Amino acid sequence: MAFLPMTADEVKARGWDSVDFVYVCGDSYVDHPSFGAAIITRVLEDCGMRVAFLSQPDWRTTRDFMRFGKPRLGFMVSAGNIDSMVAHYTAAKRRRHDDAYTAGGKTGRRPDRAVTVYCRKIRECYPDSPIIIGGLEASLRRFAHYDYWSDSVMPSVLFDSGADLLVYGMGELQTVEIAKRLNDGYPVEALQDIRGTCFKVRTTDYVPKSAVELPSLERVRESKRDYAVAARRELEEADAVRGKILIQRHGKYILVQNPPMQPLNTEQLDRVYSLPYMRWYPKCYEKQGGVPGVAEVEFSITHNRGCFGACNFCALAFHQGRAVTVRSEESVIREAQSFLDNPHFKGYISDVGGPTANFRLPSCEKQQRHGLCKNRMCLAPTPCPNMQVSHVEYLDLLRKLRNLDGIKRVFIRSGIRFDYLMEDESDEFFSELIKYHISGQLRVAPEHCSAAVLDKMGKPHIEVYKRFCDRFYSLTGKAKKDQYIVPYLMSSHPGCRLKDAVELAQFCKAENIHPKQVQDFYPTPGTISTAMFYTELDPFTLEPVYVPKSESEKAMQRALLQYFIPENKPLVIKALLKTGRRDLIGSGKKCLVTAPAGMAGKRSRRKTSTRVIREKNEITRINYANLTKKALTETILEAII
Repeated sequence: MAFLPMTADEVKARGWDSVDFVYVCGDSYVDHPSFGAAIITRVLEDCGMRVAFLSQPDWRTTRDFMRFGKPRLGFMVSAGNIDSMVAHYTAAKRRRHDDAYTAGGKTGRRPDRAVTVYCRKIRECYPDSPIIIGGLEASLRRFAHYDYWSDSVMPSVLFDSGADLLVYGMGELQTVEIAKRLNDGYPVEALQDIRGTCFKVRTTDYVPKSAVELPSLERVRESKRDYAVAARRELEEADAVRGKILIQRHGKYILVQNPPMQPLNTEQLDRVYSLPYMRWYPKCYEKQGGVPGVAEVEFSITHNRGCFGACNFCALAFHQGRAVTVRSEESVIREAQSFLDNPHFKGYISDVGGPTANFRLPSCEKQQRHGLCKNRMCLAPTPCPNMQVSHVEYLDLLRKLRNLDGIKRVFIRSGIRFDYLMEDESDEFFSELIKYHISGQLRVAPEHCSAAVLDKMGKPHIEVYKRFCDRFYSLTGKAKKDQYIVPYLMSSHPGCRLKDAVELAQFCKAENIHPKQVQDFYPTPGTISTAMFYTELDPFTLEPVYVPKSESEKAMQRALLQYFIPENKPLVIKALLKTGRRDLIGSGKKCLVTAPAGMAGKRSRRKTSTRVIREKNEITRINYANLTKKALTETILEAII
């Protein structure tokens, strides 16, 4: 086994006079199956292609892009494991200081909108070389889309980048078909019938009559209602069984999306995960401190793909799809056994999971014949009565893994769908999860407690989470374990008013939850929640949706989730005043914050308020005698905050 060549000298060392494909990536090179770039390049290698890996090229010049010369068949371009804008910026649009997918962990080694920038540079070097784009950034930006960072609707990345073909979703089968046809001498313009790809044609060229037409780029820019309609249709047709061809006009051109590629079956998944991954990064990165992102996943195992949970804020449904497919037990066990020869391995498997760890079955039998339902979620707001629920196969796999010689512990750290777990009539999996597969904390994602907000998120109502917690702590007590649930919570999601954030803060206090980190909703391309954020409409109903957009309100919603932090007190008080919840200010059991010192007594209150107002607003005199008690209280609190 060896890493793919990263330099011209390494190409020569293999005895190659040229390469078939140059794979350009916005991440440092990590040859691990948790990294999409590693999978695609190994799949290409497996079908006989000579592949060179061009990691984080300097986009300011053409030099790096010419490192291997002109590839025989073309360039494949990806921004990396995540969208380059998400890699660079926080939800508050502040520049990140760290990058887990770059050697040394420092930012700045890839450009913003990496796919577009890389493709344009390649065109400078080799105007006639085929360029195929893929990965998360290309996949989620395949239609006209709202771009949070520019606050505008951008065209499909296929047009901005100037690429010839766009691969969306999990791209193994598309990539192999593209490579074989190019190798057989077909021009890239002829590759317009491959499922799971997008291409562009002039409006005068042939367009299939059976296609579903989306509102054009021009219309979705002018009309938020049309944007919401387009977002819904895009998701509706993201199904490999019943999905249709989609078209969207962009001026004189038409974007054509072929139906989704069929997900890999068990045999195909087993083949992909058996390829000779190094499971690490090349030695050239050692002097920079290595690539941080691989440490957490080095000894993790992916056993499934797809997620029928399909939360509205998650890109999985639009990218990987809702259909669940799995690897065989034998394949997973062989991967675990391979760890035993690795000198880094200490006997601990960090995760046996996937998008949702405890899915090993399709959502229902009907799905396999007819596809997943267009406008029905499998789990939210309540589980579909047709849903298959069983942990038998997953539990059997975990038992076999933890009984392997040399394996000390097997953990589950990727997401557990607690609502799916609560539908299981048997406690067998739940009990063994608690007994064997948690390292003190189990992270789950209720996200919120307000039913109105959870409905917009596509999540179950909070009563399910409460029942889950009761059962968890009951089983934990029986097992005599000291273990805890750590909930993921989100602020400022579309539909979340300030009063809903107050409700969530009350829930956290009642449940003794003290979040160390709070995730602001992040409008990333391709999700239904992002469509809600931009349009202020629900794409499914076209009814108005309240969207917190001001920095002031978002800061208050964040502060409410961490009401217990002293520095957040002024913002919490401001939020409580705005929502008319003065009853939550004080020393009572249900209060979120104590009253400011200036409210301790009538005389001291007036004295303190004068001092505070002078310091804060440079006011020298206020006639307090003319203020009512209510108005005086508001004056004091507004002065403090």
